Amino acid sequence: MNPVQLSLIIAVYQRQEELTELLQSLIQQSDPDFEVIIVDDGSPTPLLPIVEQFTKDLNVQYFFKENTGPAPSRNFGMKQATGNYFIFLDSDTIAPKNYIQSVKEELNQNYVDAFGGPDAADEHFSMLQKAISFSMTSFLTTGGIRGGKKQIGKFQPRSFNMGLSRAAFEKTGGFGDLRIGEDPDLSMTLWENGFQTRLFPQSKVFHKRRSSLRKFAKQVYEFGVARPILNQRHPQYKNISFWFPSVFLVGFLAMLLLNALRYPMPFLSFLANASLGLYGFYFLCILIFSSLFNKSLSVGCLSILTTCIQFFGYGYGFLKSWCLVHLFKRDARTVFPTHFSK
Repeated sequence: MNPVQLSLIIAVYQRQEELTELLQSLIQQSDPDFEVIIVDDGSPTPLLPIVEQFTKDLNVQYFFKENTGPAPSRNFGMKQATGNYFIFLDSDTIAPKNYIQSVKEELNQNYVDAFGGPDAADEHFSMLQKAISFSMTSFLTTGGIRGGKKQIGKFQPRSFNMGLSRAAFEKTGGFGDLRIGEDPDLSMTLWENGFQTRLFPQSKVFHKRRSSLRKFAKQVYEFGVARPILNQRHPQYKNISFWFPSVFLVGFLAMLLLNALRYPMPFLSFLANASLGLYGFYFLCILIFSSLFNKSLSVGCLSILTTCIQFFGYGYGFLKSWCLVHLFKRDARTVFPTHFSK
């Protein structure tokens, strides 16, 4: 196997401050042997002035293209890169100083054609960012499928912190036409072509994610919509766990209804009390574990809210998409046009 030559692909639209922070973190890498490809996806104000501040300290190239979405932009970046292994980082991530070193160590010890790394909240992030990070990464909420050490089924890398070999890119063509869910779509395409994926547990990035509850709710809703589309494309990788947020949503609404009506029937009264106890116990666990993990009771309380938003948004999006795409056989591109790249 040839020595690994890394090309970091950063597809970005606006986000000037976040891009600056990411490039600053790349300057501080313990292993400086890598190139950086910045793909400006049609930002109204081009990002070249920001990139030019780092040309003395980084092997960085800048490309401006019309706005098409992250997937085509990453494919464009891979075509411009000179390395034999590509790493995708979102502009709202920060790379710890040993990030590049840890990736190379993993590839040298146990090579794989595609990997994903975990994400976490930096201690300097806001309380909301920490709460969202907990809801998106905790075993209590996602079962570890977004970068924990224990996974449900095969590990699906996420494009905020993902690696792909040039050989895999050339065989599969890279990312497909999805704008939302493009990373699991690529993972399953890789499996179908005989490639393996693996978690690199030490190759962590700090991920800011969304800056408001409204933006977070919209994001998880879009994730929920994407999953039935992915199930339609890759039916062999369906998993009952994808239904869990929808079950959580329906069960929560049923719990509220039962406790509001309080019919004088022993069985319904039992269901009302039991469901209230189960949800109460679950939220208590979220409060305790998040508070201990983040060393903040305030973040623990906020994590209950972000977890509800995550499950409700994803669950509603999943049910809506499943009904339209699977039950009523509607064309996904027609009913969810914003989920596809331009």
